[in-house]
Amino acid sequence: MGKEELFFSLDIGTRTVVAIVGVFHGDVFEILDFEVEEHKKRAMLDGQVHDISLVTEAVKNVKKKLEARLGAKLEKVSIAAAGRSLRTCKVGVERDIDSLAYIDGDMIASLEIEAIQKAQKEMKELDSVENEEYYCVGYAVTNYFLNHSVIGNLEGQRGKSMGVEVIATFLPKTVVDSLQTVIKQAGLTVYNMTLEPIAAMDVAIQDNIRLLNIALVDIGAGTSDIALTKDGTIFAFAMVPIAGDEITEKIAESFLLDFNTAEKVKLSLSKKKSIKFKDIMGIKHQVEAEEIIKAIEPAVRDLSEQICSKIIEYNGKAPSAVFLIGGGSCTPKLADYIAENLGLQKDRVGVRKTDIIKGVIFDSKKIWGPEFITPIGIGVSANKIKKNDFIHVVINDRPVKLLNTGRITVADVLVFIGFNPRLLIGSKGKDLHFTINGKQQVVKGKGGEPAVIFINDVQSNINSVLSNGDIIRIISADGGEMPKISLKEAMAGISKKVVTINGKEYELKMHIKVNGEAIQDGYEIMDGDSISITYSDTIGEILEDLRVSKDSFYITVNGRAASINEKIENGDKIEMKVK
Repeated sequence: MGKEELFFSLDIGTRTVVAIVGVFHGDVFEILDFEVEEHKKRAMLDGQVHDISLVTEAVKNVKKKLEARLGAKLEKVSIAAAGRSLRTCKVGVERDIDSLAYIDGDMIASLEIEAIQKAQKEMKELDSVENEEYYCVGYAVTNYFLNHSVIGNLEGQRGKSMGVEVIATFLPKTVVDSLQTVIKQAGLTVYNMTLEPIAAMDVAIQDNIRLLNIALVDIGAGTSDIALTKDGTIFAFAMVPIAGDEITEKIAESFLLDFNTAEKVKLSLSKKKSIKFKDIMGIKHQVEAEEIIKAIEPAVRDLSEQICSKIIEYNGKAPSAVFLIGGGSCTPKLADYIAENLGLQKDRVGVRKTDIIKGVIFDSKKIWGPEFITPIGIGVSANKIKKNDFIHVVINDRPVKLLNTGRITVADVLVFIGFNPRLLIGSKGKDLHFTINGKQQVVKGKGGEPAVIFINDVQSNINSVLSNGDIIRIISADGGEMPKISLKEAMAGISKKVVTINGKEYELKMHIKVNGEAIQDGYEIMDGDSISITYSDTIGEILEDLRVSKDSFYITVNGRAASINEKIENGDKIEMKVK
């Protein structure tokens, strides 16, 4: 058998390393052999390699055994970062907006990117590792806000402010680096890297089912890892820091057993009605499985409650269904308690075993259980992603490398490089403010042009999916300008004062000053200008404007004799008779 035909995959867990070797016949994956090796000590903790030499030793051991049985050398391997190594952060951002503009998709995307970058910044501030880098592997919007109030959908709305609250999930770069170091020291090269929840999802839940709102829970030894799907993709990851070990510890406590014996008892609960064991005092016992199940009920209920609480926190509600995988998923009554806590029918919560996987062939019944879903998924994912554990792109002449989670968009790249999301939206120009006779006037600033995004010289958008080698070019948005208006335009709405003189209409002369000074025609209003308007509104001023001597006429206003200082109002009737 040619060595290039073999696909080698590793699931490096908290307690064990599971290795699978298979070959693809088109899209069908045939498993040829597998091996399981326990870590000698706590070499792994919460998905992070804590002792590279011990983990490397376990990888070398499974590799050596498989090579001996297969008669072939294994050189490349597919691996996955654990769901429990993911970090999550919940943040909210708000942004003032033009109250006259309708909110569009680009504005929302820019707001979400700003929230993710804020989450990324908070992760770095909280992290004990200086200058730690993170890959954003997913995020979920929990709420949108318009004018500080929750709203279902921002698009098409108008308001003074918009906001978003997101839960973002990140993978520390050190997790990736440590896994790659282990593989290198074991004499292997990484063929493909993915995330454990993504690998498990690929084989445990069919694409058409993934359109529904589904929770996949991988219950291991130390943690329970959760992935949530809707609309065909994983949108959120979560982790509960308890799992199968808590059940084992409850058995050990209840029946005075060492941990390893308690673990064997736990694994027998779903297989035997009566279980024999010896306690730490050396006394032999034979106990009904039901009695042990009753003893662990508080621990199982606690585990189910914590899993359900985390699902609700990230999903916002109960999902349509829950699929359980991992060795801890076979814990008696766990599925029933999860259904009860989520308010789901019992048949909506089920354990996924390897017999449901389509496109995979294997003979051994030893890999039939749910604990092999993820290892098989890692192997299958190698054929799907076609060797690209990272995706390489260029954005504005800057090379960027991102972890390939299966669907990388322009937005993902912008988050990774720290691109200012406000440069995506054409900002409105500054408003022009001035006063007329003390009354505030505002002319709204002009809207700017949004950013233009090109992928390989083809105009695209922020949600466009990228391929390895794509070249992205972003022309940043243009800011709008402050409006320009003339004094004449500013005065367009000012009412004129008209009187009648000897039966003919006469418009009272207007006297205009800007900032206390007379100005010339064609003056352009400046921000902050103070415009004052007065009128020739006494008999004396009117006669002066008409260049008429005040001593030459008898004058009446509205039929009454009037003096030179008589104040004239709009619409008054003035009669002038020669003396």
